[in-house]
Amino acid sequence: MVEQSLDDDKVQEAVVIDLSGKTTIADFMVVASGTSQRHISVTAEHLVEKMKGAGFHSVAVEGLSVCDWVLLDLGDVIVHLFRPEVRAFYNLEKLWGPRPRGERAEASAGADMIA
Repeated sequence: MVEQSLDDDKVQEAVVIDLSGKTTIADFMVVASGTSQRHISVTAEHLVEKMKGAGFHSVAVEGLSVCDWVLLDLGDVIVHLFRPEVRAFYNLEKLWGPRPRGERAEASAGADMIA
């Protein structure tokens, strides 16, 4: 659901990072870039609407006021939406180590949300 929503909104360079064995804060982290602050804002709003429509009511969002970096806490999945230069500065992919996008997520609570 998360990847489909991000694809629909045409984000750039979406990466799924499997957090199992690394932390207990979430099962997966998704990092993606938007083309502008407006693009990031709209993408975040669309994702929140889709998640709430699917029954995920505890969606927390940070950073919508500026939209350089928006964090969406979906419980088992955390989504980071960045402007490209902010993403390059923080380099979360290097910090957490990504799973190649085509690789299937193992069964876990967050795996259903990713697809």
